[in-house]
Amino acid sequence: MEAKQICSHKAFHAQKMHKVNLFETERMFCDLYCFEPGQEQKTHAHAGADKIYYVLEGCGTFHIGGDSQELGAQTMVLAPADVEHGVVNTSDERLVLLVYMAPKP
Repeated sequence: MEAKQICSHKAFHAQKMHKVNLFETERMFCDLYCFEPGQEQKTHAHAGADKIYYVLEGCGTFHIGGDSQELGAQTMVLAPADVEHGVVNTSDERLVLLVYMAPKP
């Protein structure tokens, strides 16, 4: 069994949002996305792949399919396949997300 303590894998970079892979198979991946204040994941879409964002720490503004909403800790949101999505850390604190995507692009 492969188990991980999520908090020990957090990593931040001053220049841009940082992704830390936790698990990956042929069918899916699970990453930590770590944002300093003001950092973003630019809006994009994945053909045929659904993505789930779960906010572990902090809050940020999520843009999904033309809608925008600020979400905080212990909130999750779905970015369906083929729908544009992105995240901006609009707070003064760090933002940490647990992100799942399947099928893996």
